[in-house]
Amino acid sequence: MDGLRPGLVGSVTWKATERHSAEAWGSGAVPVFATPSLVGLMETAAMEALHGHLSDSDTTVGTRIEVSHLAATPLGDEVRAEATLTSVDGRRLTFEIVAHDSSQKIGEGRHERVIVSRERFVARLARRS
Repeated sequence: MDGLRPGLVGSVTWKATERHSAEAWGSGAVPVFATPSLVGLMETAAMEALHGHLSDSDTTVGTRIEVSHLAATPLGDEVRAEATLTSVDGRRLTFEIVAHDSSQKIGEGRHERVIVSRERFVARLARRS
C-alpha cells in the first residue's frame, strides 16, 4: 500500500457507444449512456486512482456505491469520470466521484472499495463453486 492516502485521483474517458446504452443494458428504452455504464465508468476511475499504490498480491473489490445520474448523454459523446480518494480506514477506501460528458456534469457519487488479497479472495470464491 505504497503511498495510499487521501487525495489520490484517477480518471477515465470512454466514448459512449451502443454497448453502453440503456437499450443494451435493458435499463431503459432509449439510446443514451446507461446508468449501469455510469457506475462502471466511476468504478474504473476509482481503480485508476489506486494504480501503482497496492502490492502486487492485493486488489480491491467494490462494496458500496451511491450514484446520482444527473443528465442524459447521447451515444457518440465522450464521458469522463474523476475519482478522488477521500478516506483510508484500514482496508476500506472511500472515493468521491464526478462524471461529465462534453457539455455538462452527468453524475456524481460516493464509492467504497476494500483491499483484499487476490489469492485468498479467488480461493474463497472457488470454494463456493
